[in-house]
Amino acid sequence: MPNSPAVDTQVAVVGGGPVGMLLARELALLGVRVTVLEKLSAPTGESKAGTLHARTAQTLHRRGLLKAVQPGPPAPPVGRGPVPFHFSGMFDLDLSTVVTEGPVMVGSPQAWAQEVFAADAERLGARIRRDRELVGLDEEADAVRLTVRDSRGVTDTLRASWVVGADGARSAVRRLTGIPFTGTPARVGALIGEVRLLDPARVPQGWQRNPRGWTLVWLNLFGRSRVCTYDFRGPHPDRQAPVTLDEFRAEVERIAGHPVPMDSPSWLTRFSDAALQAEHYRVGRVLLAGDAAHVHFPAGGQGVNLGLQDAVNLGWKLAAEVHGWAPPGLLDTYETERAPVAEAVLENVRAQVALMDPDPRMDSLRTLFARMMHFDDVNQYLGGMISGVDVRYDTGGPGDPLAGRFAPDVLLKTGDSVTSLAEHLHDARPLLLLLTDSEELLEVVEPWRFRVDVVTATAVEQIGTDALLVRPDGYIAWSALGEAGDADALAGALGCWFGDPA
Repeated sequence: MPNSPAVDTQVAVVGGGPVGMLLARELALLGVRVTVLEKLSAPTGESKAGTLHARTAQTLHRRGLLKAVQPGPPAPPVGRGPVPFHFSGMFDLDLSTVVTEGPVMVGSPQAWAQEVFAADAERLGARIRRDRELVGLDEEADAVRLTVRDSRGVTDTLRASWVVGADGARSAVRRLTGIPFTGTPARVGALIGEVRLLDPARVPQGWQRNPRGWTLVWLNLFGRSRVCTYDFRGPHPDRQAPVTLDEFRAEVERIAGHPVPMDSPSWLTRFSDAALQAEHYRVGRVLLAGDAAHVHFPAGGQGVNLGLQDAVNLGWKLAAEVHGWAPPGLLDTYETERAPVAEAVLENVRAQVALMDPDPRMDSLRTLFARMMHFDDVNQYLGGMISGVDVRYDTGGPGDPLAGRFAPDVLLKTGDSVTSLAEHLHDARPLLLLLTDSEELLEVVEPWRFRVDVVTATAVEQIGTDALLVRPDGYIAWSALGEAGDADALAGALGCWFGDPA
């Protein structure tokens, strides 16, 4: 599908949250003219999410961004002891046993990460246009025409070769494109906000469950504390209604069973456990990412991680389409790879919500489940799911045990220097890593050298192969089996993922 030169931007990303900004950075890094359209005139500074799990941290490390997204001291690497985490509010998982690289978790408020991505995207050439609400979207033969409106009511149009909706659960892109958003409806009404607690000693600390519901309190004695409530009696009658301090206080006190004085809210909002997914991630020249493609209850902090990994999966594929070298079907692998991952997250979140039911009849089941999490296999299964390290794609290559897995950040000796695999992915280019001299494989990759980086090195540790072809998102497209057919298999993988070298 050719890209028309008569466009204002090659890609319009609608939504300037962390997913939209990271995607804009990925595209700009790869030489795509990208424009971000954000409804808000300025960032709010609010962070409803603040945890990056292991696979997201590993992915950002491969772009050289991991340190930047942490406003505090860097998270310690795995191996410093157990890392307790919860499933359904039961803190019986140990994520340290399922993570083999980097930090197990990273504290990164989404507002901070969003601005890190935004600043870097602009540095790389992306345009960010705030106070631009999408009100119209019309797909033409070779482009998409977007109509935007500012806060004064003034409208304008922008013509883009491609559009990505990263504009959240109530995505205007998804609605205007007519993509169905289906799943299970809400049955829980939840409130969250940041307030000043006037009597901290009377506040129910941490995660507290009783027959009336849940309270979650992240106490800050020197400022505002984050407080959350879960009400299983039913969803809010009006999901969009503003939350007042009186409503918020009353709900905390109802569940806690005693007064909880508070004042000075910085923000208050409501949410639910509706679990919904877009039936299509792509329609023509329009794609969806992040919460525009999938929403769920924030159990386990998986939502922002899911969206950021969408962005890195999509970025290089869309850039290949824009630049005209994408092989047939490459862009469609965005949906075939990412939609099942989101579907699995929605399923595990539904299970967590069911186990969180405050009805005392659930107590025995929760006790049994908590005991089971101490079994190694159960911990591995649930921990891999929550942290994202169990993600594997079908990249082809029958009999290739490494294809589809995330490439390990092995240390590499090249001459007198030591680098790592992650450093060679900072530019978001494909990588052929040769761990032994092979004139045959070098001859195969030669026609792709302008598109694929080739590194010949010695690995500090064994990784089970002498050669890897790694996609820009860090996943392995091919590995050498040490057989006569390696050269032909490599040529096939290069063409399948990185197009015709001619």
